[in-house]
Amino acid sequence: MSAGVPPTVERDARMAPASTLGVLATLRRGVQVSPEMLDGLTLTLGLAVVAAVARVLVPISVQQTVDTAVLGADGVDAARAATLVGLAAVGLAVGAACSALVNVRLFRSSESGLLTLRTRAFRHVHDLSVLTQSTERRGSLVSRVTSDVDTISMFVQWGGIMLLVSVLQIVVATVLMAVYSWQLTLLVWACFVPLVLVLPRMQRGVNRRYSEVRERYGAMLGAVSEAVVGAETIRAYGVAERTQRRIDAAVAATRRAMVRAQNLVAVVFSSGVLVANLVLAVVVVAGTWLGVAGELSVGRVLAFLFLVQLFTGPVQMATEILNELQNAVAGWRRVLGVLETPVDVPDPGPDAVPSPRGPATLSFEGVGYAYPGGPPVLQDVDLRIAAGTSVAVVGATGSGKTTLAKLVARFMDPTTGAVRLDGVDLREIASQDLRRRVVLVPQEGFLFDGTLAQNVAYGLRQDADPDADPRVAARVQEAVDVLGLDAWVAELPGGLATPVGQRGELLSAGERQLVALARASLADGDLLLLDEATSAVDPVAEVRIARALRELSRGRTTLTIAHRLSTAEAADLVVVVHAGRVVEVGTHTDLVARGGHYASMHAAWVAQTR
Repeated sequence: MSAGVPPTVERDARMAPASTLGVLATLRRGVQVSPEMLDGLTLTLGLAVVAAVARVLVPISVQQTVDTAVLGADGVDAARAATLVGLAAVGLAVGAACSALVNVRLFRSSESGLLTLRTRAFRHVHDLSVLTQSTERRGSLVSRVTSDVDTISMFVQWGGIMLLVSVLQIVVATVLMAVYSWQLTLLVWACFVPLVLVLPRMQRGVNRRYSEVRERYGAMLGAVSEAVVGAETIRAYGVAERTQRRIDAAVAATRRAMVRAQNLVAVVFSSGVLVANLVLAVVVVAGTWLGVAGELSVGRVLAFLFLVQLFTGPVQMATEILNELQNAVAGWRRVLGVLETPVDVPDPGPDAVPSPRGPATLSFEGVGYAYPGGPPVLQDVDLRIAAGTSVAVVGATGSGKTTLAKLVARFMDPTTGAVRLDGVDLREIASQDLRRRVVLVPQEGFLFDGTLAQNVAYGLRQDADPDADPRVAARVQEAVDVLGLDAWVAELPGGLATPVGQRGELLSAGERQLVALARASLADGDLLLLDEATSAVDPVAEVRIARALRELSRGRTTLTIAHRLSTAEAADLVVVVHAGRVVEVGTHTDLVARGGHYASMHAAWVAQTR
């Protein structure tokens, strides 16, 4: 079991994948993940039994009233009839109260269990590496944490109680029917046996159909969310019609899957209704015949008809419950599938090696990396970066320089070799310590919906609200001042309180990058990873940020993925990556004089900028 992964999340190697589990096995594993669903189950079952027993008081009251109070040997006994009706009314009231309590208790326990399930699924998705997340569409992952859990909720809170009460009602009705007439009871069950034998096969078919529904729904949600996020690009390239066709196709596929599932459910439901009506007709004929033969009293025949209704009602309801059950099981399998996805960049947990703050030394020892199913993108990388050194990594597109940065940030682990921070393999450092020491500023900083100050405050790595805590607000202002961004912030409509919108859409690309830099300054890491952090700002802002970055980098190790060679000129050390290998290492001056890859790149860049 991987360190740091909850034991109920990681699947044992001997366990079957969730996608191959049957209905009962899926429910069992789901309850193992969310044991809160079973809280207080014994008392809930007891209340359900009382509620089920209360339902048969009406048939018993009818039988006793007819046979002893209306058609009794002493004639009509109004007082006895009133007493029997009153007792039945009291019993039904008690049963209704117990049924309500069952509902409330199931709702509470199921919500507690679903809270655990949703939280663990969300946490596990975040624990997965960026690479693993990229193998599945984001919308599909979101649907597993939201809509798939909602289908489970609908079944547990509605279908669960109905299934529980219905089973108990069938059992109680069968027992009482046998007391009144074992012959008619056998006849009732004989009519339902064929349906019981066919139902499992139908259930497997419904199961397959609803698994397809959940898959199609996730794909549809992914297509819609992608179109919403990429709306600007869609408009810019005039591909609205093409995008609409893709979404229409996803919606249509979801509709076809749902229709196929509902068609099969309709067949099952119709079968239940047909058998229920057949049973009622058979009981009327057979009961009348037994009554005429003197083997059944009028009251018992009437009571038996009421009991048949109590028996067939849950059977008819079973098709609707089956509908919800299969939908829920399909959703449960998808959620469990996420939870069982192995964490390929695990936290070492209690076995982590301490990584104290301070100047950071970075080294690559025989590092190689290949994306799953692809050729190696890094090979035999050996490199040592001394503490406090400013390093620029340059190379052509696809050379592997960005992969180097991802390995240092531990978004993924090397296929071979090791990346070490102060001599310790990154795989042995706790994620919390690593994130505290290594700060990444991506080329396109992601902003959350909120104010500029709130986005900068994310650099504190804690639940810090600058609007509520003056100390946090002061630190945000300090970070802005360090980078020389105070004049820019003063020009904004609300200053630090300016809303940035979803994904920072209310700011320009350059302004979003300024916020990301301020966030990195506030994070105060020992090792800075910069993916050409100044590439999206205007020349005036670039000068100001470059000056602030020099101050920010003092005493820190800085690794910059340089897309422009002006960054390499200012670095202490230049690392040239070509075809996945480090081919040159040295200062800008030395590498130009050497006449190798870097010299050629620099000459071409100078020619283009003249």
